[in-house]
Amino acid sequence: MARKTSSRMELRRQAEAVEARGETPAAPAKAKKATTAKTKRTKEKAIVRKRLIWVVYNGSMKEEGRFPYDQRAAAEEKIEQLRQKSKKLYFIQPVKEVIGADPSTTVGLAAAAAVAASSAKVAALPVVEEEDIEIPEDIAAEAEEEEEEEEEDEDEE
Repeated sequence: MARKTSSRMELRRQAEAVEARGETPAAPAKAKKATTAKTKRTKEKAIVRKRLIWVVYNGSMKEEGRFPYDQRAAAEEKIEQLRQKSKKLYFIQPVKEVIGADPSTTVGLAAAAAVAASSAKVAALPVVEEEDIEIPEDIAAEAEEEEEEEEEDEDEE
């Protein structure tokens, strides 16, 4: 069994001794595979068009109004109107929004208006009370039997 070499210098001495005897050094048992640099695939991001708008906020970051980028003066007028109504803090902040985005993803006044409209539609629906609903007799009898069975089961426990 071959002994383990302890240093690089000793390996060099052994190699020189083999060459001096006229023999060729033996090739290592395992040849290392040539490593190729792996290229990372990066997912290309879809190009999303955005536009810059001015958003008027109050002190608690509630949106008070939205204005196109070229209408900053109108946004400042809105701030002055709001300050005249109340002495609260109002400010303007530029926001980038996606052009042509789904209305469901839009956050702000438009989304709040949509939610208010849908809740108004729900409120307009007629309310049906339990007393107004007629249940066929066979279904009503089955329901009563099930209730009695449940009560008996609870009493047994």
